[in-house]
Amino acid sequence: MMLDASDVSTHALDADLCIVGAGAAGISLALQFVGSTTSVVLIESGGHGHDDRTQQLYAGEVADSHMHPPLDRYRERRFGGSTSTWGGRCIPFDPIDFERRDYLGLEGWPISYADLLPYYERANQLCEAGPFQYNEARAFKQRPPPMISGFLSRDFSDDSLERFSRPTDFGKRYGQRLRESSNVRVILHANVTYLRLDRDGERLDAVKVRSFGGGHFIVRAGLFVLACGGLETVRLLLASRDVNQQGVGNAYDHVGRHYMSHLAGTIGTLRFRQGVTVHHGYDRSDEGVYCRRRLALRPDAQRRLGVGNFIARLHHPRITDPVHRSGALSLLYLAKPLVPYEYAVRLQGEDQASGRQWLSHLGNVLRDPLQVMAFCWQMTVRRKLVRRKFPSIVVKPRNNCFSLDFHAEQLPNAESRVLLCDSLDEFGLPKLRVDWRYCSDDVATVERALAALARALRDEEVGSFEYDRSTVEREMVRYGAYGGHHIGTARMAGSARRGVVDERQRVHGVHNLFISSAAVFPTSGQANPTLTIVALSLRLADHLQRLLMPALPPSFHSVEPRERAA
Repeated sequence: MMLDASDVSTHALDADLCIVGAGAAGISLALQFVGSTTSVVLIESGGHGHDDRTQQLYAGEVADSHMHPPLDRYRERRFGGSTSTWGGRCIPFDPIDFERRDYLGLEGWPISYADLLPYYERANQLCEAGPFQYNEARAFKQRPPPMISGFLSRDFSDDSLERFSRPTDFGKRYGQRLRESSNVRVILHANVTYLRLDRDGERLDAVKVRSFGGGHFIVRAGLFVLACGGLETVRLLLASRDVNQQGVGNAYDHVGRHYMSHLAGTIGTLRFRQGVTVHHGYDRSDEGVYCRRRLALRPDAQRRLGVGNFIARLHHPRITDPVHRSGALSLLYLAKPLVPYEYAVRLQGEDQASGRQWLSHLGNVLRDPLQVMAFCWQMTVRRKLVRRKFPSIVVKPRNNCFSLDFHAEQLPNAESRVLLCDSLDEFGLPKLRVDWRYCSDDVATVERALAALARALRDEEVGSFEYDRSTVEREMVRYGAYGGHHIGTARMAGSARRGVVDERQRVHGVHNLFISSAAVFPTSGQANPTLTIVALSLRLADHLQRLLMPALPPSFHSVEPRERAA
């Protein structure tokens, strides 16, 4: 059942389970209860599409605009959440990400990779990224050509994969199933503005809901889940101060701290020797899913170097410099006003072309009509006219010369944090202020990993990697906190003294309140967070089913979407 907040005429709604937020986490969780005897209310601030007034509720402050994008960017306040705009990249965390790593001062997760593995397999199905096969040998019956011929390194593997969703908009893909459900009520345009605790502060009694039309009501439930992302979760916890002045679940000042993203940038020049073949683009698995290989720093190398997780991809030259002589890249640069903000930042960064360079870009387009035509065909047909879209632009340089695109783990840092500020949104809820910071160990991860890769290419005699070592720190924060990766702000830990939620994602000290988002990740790993968010939501659903329906086995209603034609 799907309602609008304006349709709610009663002062209070009652349910067994209330989920706040209908993005990847909230929808994945709600789907597991469709057809059960559990009554579920799924609350979503937005509607079925983008709405400027609703999106403005995300607006806030950042301590340094060069280090973090505006808070209303990279996330969507609508049914389906940010899956309505994501690129579809699916990657699991690695086993080492869950481990205690004393050399980095990391306690690890209170759960293991093995604990999450069964849910990763189900998450892959929900994300429509095919089977859970993230190794080249398992994903392809007929293996593609080597990524870099002759490259065998003890420090880097080149056979791990990224898999790509369609990308799946969870709102569009699963909305009908929720709409037809008799036990799940989805309420749109419903803005949760407060978490109301009982007198002792040990249970959540209700959430307060308001709409733009002036309507207001409460939702009472036996169990509550905040599935509203790594930033809004902090906002609701800190702003609900009627019982505890420091906010909900914040007895030890952990809510909003340890804010992580990823360290990402493009750097240097890779030149391969004559005779070395490079296959750096996308391959389709046997199920038709786009996959891409990357260079991944092996776990034993991470331990030996004393660094966090790190991966790198071969990348085209920097787009803004017309010296690349690529018609496709120059066309993309000339079309930058049409590119959405979230992607334009990565395409051009801070670089701006002069008038003379603009003419050089135009010359590249005119001199390279075949590549331009092929690029336009790919963007029109393989990105617009099919359900499973080609993931991104891949241009192979004519001179076998690449730049390196890296994606590295950021370590938790208590001084990197999200707080409330003095200004209020339209409903009187305090806005957020983000002070994202990185530390010297983050710089060391990127510096040492890049140096190790340069050594590996040289030692294997396949090519060279040259870069200006003095620019590493600048390049790794060129785009600031990476995109929509809002991680660690309500971290999972064994006790309230160490974090916000326990191993079951229950808020320490509040018996019936749970969190499902990247906020609970104790570490960031090298992986984009969406797949792990969905996996944790499915794991949480099994736990909540046992609490609400103890007579039923776990996973009684696993969702396994059928693949549609491409």
